Amino acid sequence: MTKAWCRVTEQTDRSIVAKHLTRDFGDLRAVDEVDLEIRSGEIFGFLGPNGAGKSTLVKMLATILAPTSGRATVAGFDVGRQQGKVRQAIGVALQDVGLDPLMTSRELIVMQARLFGASAGAAQETAERLLRLVGLHDVAPAKRVGGYSGGMKRRLDLALALAHDPHVLFLDEPTTGLDPASRMDIWDEVRRLNHHQGMTIFLTTQYLEEADRLADRVAIIDHGRIVALGTPSELKRGLGEEVVELTFESAEVAERAAGILADAAPQRSRDDAELRCYFAVAAHEVPTLVRALDLASIPLRGLTVSRPSLDDVFLRATGESMARDEEEALA
Repeated sequence: MTKAWCRVTEQTDRSIVAKHLTRDFGDLRAVDEVDLEIRSGEIFGFLGPNGAGKSTLVKMLATILAPTSGRATVAGFDVGRQQGKVRQAIGVALQDVGLDPLMTSRELIVMQARLFGASAGAAQETAERLLRLVGLHDVAPAKRVGGYSGGMKRRLDLALALAHDPHVLFLDEPTTGLDPASRMDIWDEVRRLNHHQGMTIFLTTQYLEEADRLADRVAIIDHGRIVALGTPSELKRGLGEEVVELTFESAEVAERAAGILADAAPQRSRDDAELRCYFAVAAHEVPTLVRALDLASIPLRGLTVSRPSLDDVFLRATGESMARDEEEALA
């Protein structure tokens, strides 16, 4: 199948470029003048609290929503003026899976491939390959999608996004609802698509491990604005080499402790009854922290020392812990 985007990839090393991209819903500004450049062949992780603007930004880049202002190009095509060409170049798997419940998975993939110009034989081959990829090949051929579980629908949606071998793939929380084994299978396929086909992948996720393992770079969005951007290693290193986690009996006690330790731990973040302090060498600082808390008669319930994680980066950037959201999603 001839790709309309092939000529574009020869002219630019940026698959996605956004300039002052903004989207308003009445008085609510969901995305606020976002500037973003994503290199061709990059896996780009996109994190943010619920309602921060993640899905809205993806829908603008995928031409599902029109920007209120600003502009963006995907695969070299303008999302406002060249929607058709953008859609030829991208694959999209969104959170809200919309599938015809009366069709089978094979019928849906064949139809999708045919709509993008594949021959009947090639479409059948694509369907077989993708059904094996997402673990649906052993589902009864006549079983209609309406009888699928949520996880099965999520896997089928990914297969449909790949049916025309896109240049840029948007995955909006693609492994939500999947069991650990299926999640690992999706990770392996994301890596294969990226490494062997050079596919640019824009990945929104609520799983920190997913972003840490897969993404070349990560951006964090909060209240519609990009508040952190870099490789996972750069973002974690920016906090310090080690983190001291102090646990107290309540959020109120932790807040009081944060004030007491303001000078001793200038880099810190608090999440409920936990206070996290970031240092180059934690061992040098622990006695000072404990002594200051003793003098203030603030009892400790626990103290641990570890390396900074993406959740620390997320907590510092947004004031919220993504790990708690991740636990809720897993539950």
